[in-house]
Amino acid sequence: MEKRSPGVKSVLMVFLILGLLVGQSTASNFTTCYAFCFVPCIIDIYPKDVVKCAVLCLKKCISQPDTHSSCKLGCATSRCINLSTKDNPAAEKVESCVNNCSETCT
Repeated sequence: MEKRSPGVKSVLMVFLILGLLVGQSTASNFTTCYAFCFVPCIIDIYPKDVVKCAVLCLKKCISQPDTHSSCKLGCATSRCINLSTKDNPAAEKVESCVNNCSETCT
């Protein structure tokens, strides 16, 4: 099997991200943040570890220095990371799960 050049990898990443966001012009900040974090992570940073990418992106997209956010991050980490797969970050499903955590933490 031949290796792809780094330029091809970058172009594929751009198309994957754009594909995730097409038709989601009303996507929330969390959905956009999560998709833009997860796709490059699963391609370049932890290509074989969906859980690490999910946790990394939850931390990045939820992060706010208050008690409620800490509770929400803990809840999301335990309940929502299994929704993402290597082929699909499922950002909208993860957002819904995180929102349920927000209700749990209030």
